[in-house]
Amino acid sequence: MIVSCAFARATTQVWKNLDVPEGATVRDVIEASSLLDQFPEIDLEQNKVGIFGALAKLEKPVKEGDRVEIYRPIHPEAELLEKK
Repeated sequence: MIVSCAFARATTQVWKNLDVPEGATVRDVIEASSLLDQFPEIDLEQNKVGIFGALAKLEKPVKEGDRVEIYRPIHPEAELLEKK
């Protein structure tokens, strides 16, 4: 089944389409995406993840067409940093 995986940081956004087997989980999609290798700062014990903007557990099964998202921590003064 075709799903996608997305990660964004301030200067880079990546969105990958993947073909994963039925029964694949959010964790399976992230691992298959190679984003963990591309962005070593991603820590699945710390970063929240979701599907289409809704928080999800790593063990949640994905469905055809789902977009798995890896969220980066929000800096408390992010709005102020962007204005500098």
